[in-house]
Amino acid sequence: MAGRAVGFEDPSGEVLAAAAHSFGLLASSVRLHLMWALAQGECDVTHLADRVGGALPAVSQHLAKLKLAGLVRSRREGRRQVYYIDDPDVVTLVRVIIGQLTARSYQDSAPVRLLHGTSG
Repeated sequence: MAGRAVGFEDPSGEVLAAAAHSFGLLASSVRLHLMWALAQGECDVTHLADRVGGALPAVSQHLAKLKLAGLVRSRREGRRQVYYIDDPDVVTLVRVIIGQLTARSYQDSAPVRLLHGTSG
């Protein structure tokens, strides 16, 4: 069993498909920006739209997709819909990816490149 980590089984096809779907949703820069903002703390849709520079209806649609995928949750506070991430692993994932790319862009003083040193 060369190349396989001890104690780790390959995930099922169903799990891999679900992961691919979640990563696909994060492939949108707007949705990734929303996830970054929510990783900092909960926020209502109006403030999120202002923060990411998007139109309110478009941001609401992005949030609905993220919510359907289980990446974000929401609750009603009076007339406001407040969004948040309640999975610390998702917060960690977003922070690590964005943090790595940000650090590399500062270190290199060059345009952001893909992870692992590949260039586009």
